Amino acid sequence: MAYQQLTLTRADAVATITLNRPDAFNAFNMALGRELFDAALEVDEDPGVRCVVITGSGKSFCAGGDVKEFVDNLARIGAHVKELTTYLHGAVSRLCRTDKPVIVGLNGIAAGGGFALALTGDIVVAAESAKLTMAYSKIAATPDGSSTYFLPRLVGLRRALDLYLTNRVLTAKEALEWGLVTRVVPDAEFRGAVDALARELAQGPTKAFGGAKRLFHQSTWESLETQMELEAQSIARSGHTADFKAGVTAFANKQTPKFTGA
Repeated sequence: MAYQQLTLTRADAVATITLNRPDAFNAFNMALGRELFDAALEVDEDPGVRCVVITGSGKSFCAGGDVKEFVDNLARIGAHVKELTTYLHGAVSRLCRTDKPVIVGLNGIAAGGGFALALTGDIVVAAESAKLTMAYSKIAATPDGSSTYFLPRLVGLRRALDLYLTNRVLTAKEALEWGLVTRVVPDAEFRGAVDALARELAQGPTKAFGGAKRLFHQSTWESLETQMELEAQSIARSGHTADFKAGVTAFANKQTPKFTGA
């Protein structure tokens, strides 16, 4: 697919998806939603990709849905929003389910659907100047993009409701304290920090990463005994991978393992 609303680059086993509508604060219009869904499928299927980075161009990560496009489609707004969320939700689902670690690089404001997309990262690195806000109730909308799934699990029900009802804007530092981002770095060091982390994760045991991601997500609804059974099955599957063999052999010989993602 020829992308117009985002860029997709690959280097050192890292795929970087950059939302690229800087004049519109990288807001989701239908075209960007469709392209993000396609890009998520593409990087998931590419065996040469072992880590995914999602970030934004310009001064914003993503300002959420394109409100101007909403206004232009008021006569059919229900169908319009359902189509847009189909693409966004498909992308979120694929990124959460992929074996590959997903890093969200918050280069600026994340609002609405952009806030939701940020929550889906396995690791979220924020520039000091970044800010997060739900923003949905400003336009009399309810949340989407997985935010009602991830947000209560990350910050608790009370804080989740506070963020929605008041449209409170969190600084990067506050978001770190709340557990919404993983680390905060100075703006001048942001790109380098994201790139270095992505290259590091791209050299890791990709299948084990994927198995762990699934276990952590499943743990939110399974019983203790069921979760432990899932753990037993998963670690047994890990034992059959080439990376497991390389890892235990290197450990036993006091060497550094070289993982291939196999």
